[in-house]
Order: sequence, then C-alpha cells, then structure tokens
Amino acid sequence: MNPKNLKLSALTAYVATIPAANLLVTHVGAVPVGFGEVAPAGVYMVGLALVLRDLAREATGRGAVWVAIGVGAVLSWWLADPTFAVASTAAFVVAESMDFAVYEPLRQRGLLIAMAASNAVGMLADSLIFLRLAFRNFDYLAGQLLGKAWMTVAAVLVITVIRRHRTQAVTA
Repeated sequence: MNPKNLKLSALTAYVATIPAANLLVTHVGAVPVGFGEVAPAGVYMVGLALVLRDLAREATGRGAVWVAIGVGAVLSWWLADPTFAVASTAAFVVAESMDFAVYEPLRQRGLLIAMAASNAVGMLADSLIFLRLAFRNFDYLAGQLLGKAWMTVAAVLVITVIRRHRTQAVTA
C-alpha cells in the first residue's frame, strides 16, 4: 500500500470508530466484556479507536487527528443519540489532549511503548468523562476499562505481527 493510501486508511478507520461507537451505544445498549462485567456496546470501537488514533497521528499528524475527531463528532450527532454524541465528543477531546501529553514524550522510546502508555491514560479519561456525561454515573467503569483493554491489546498484537511480517519480508 502506498504511503498516501496508508495515511487515508488510518484516518478513515479512526473517524469511522467514533460514530460506530455511538451507534452501538444508541442501538445495542450494554454488552458483556468478561469477568462478569458489562459496558456500553461502543466500548470495543473506542478501544480500537485508541490504537487507530495513534496510528493516524503517526501517518498524518496531530492536526488531522483533531479534524477527524470533529468529523466523527458531526457524524455521531447526525447518526446517533445526541446525548451520546456530546458525551463522546467531550471524552475524545479530553482523552486526546491527555494522550498527546503522554504519547509525544514516549514516542522516541518506541511506538508500542508510547501506544500502551497513552492508551492507558486515554482509556481512563475517556471512560470517566463519557460515563459521567452519558449516564450520570460510573456503574460501567470496570467494564469500560476491561473492554477497551481487550481491544487495545488485540490491536497492539495485530500491529506487532504485521510489523514483524513486513520486517521479515524486507530482509528475505
């Protein structure tokens, strides 16, 4: 895949997770995430979004990620429950701001280290803000954190496998 298509793919995938998460919360409700916990159905999309955000930032830069959040917010407002769209937008904006503060200094130590640390911060910030604004409580907090952690771990594993495959293909 050429670099221009890779940039567009990373950004498009990130944007798509935002309204997808809100549509799932609006139309599906709560889902099991393991260990007896449940969370709003969008939790898996948001967990994926945390990783895709970092990939989009690597490919396109900060400015494009901020635009992506705006586009995702507008699509969410248009497609999903406005309460969830507002809560989601606030959560994404604060989590993204906190993520930048963690990700940027750690990036020089490696992409996966920066992603893991920034996603941990992003998970907590996003969960606290979204739950407070959308549901006025933190009843789903454990489930939110667990569901996002599953998706983050899965996405990081996939990225690791892809990077190893590419490295082996280049050296072969």
